[in-house]
Amino acid sequence: MKKKSKLIPASRKAAKATAVITAGTGKVFINKTPVEVITPLMARERMLTPLEIIGDHRNKVDINIRVSGGGYMGQAEACAIAMSRAIVSHIKTKEIKNKISDFDKHLLSGDSRRSESKKFGGPGARRRKQKSYR
Repeated sequence: MKKKSKLIPASRKAAKATAVITAGTGKVFINKTPVEVITPLMARERMLTPLEIIGDHRNKVDINIRVSGGGYMGQAEACAIAMSRAIVSHIKTKEIKNKISDFDKHLLSGDSRRSESKKFGGPGARRRKQKSYR
């Protein structure tokens, strides 16, 4: 009997992640590395957030995530979003979806904030040279 798997894409800032979820025993791999050995600890905690929210359902699925681009926290966020979406699409209960969205609505919908582009007349998006004639 072949395991059913789903491919779920997600992104956060410049980081892009793709999660593959299958029925299994609770193993989670990020870029072929077990999630338990990922450093820094803050990023690992963010990646494991969806699994802590769903509780016992964690031991019924295996998740493999490929992530690239961005910094380590952007990648951690992208992994968390991909994992949340994969869990919701695999388990298909309102209870799980509501639990995740009550904890953090951006785990399912993403976060649309982006960096503001630079404008002319200054070194950045908003900073300008000071005037001193007053």
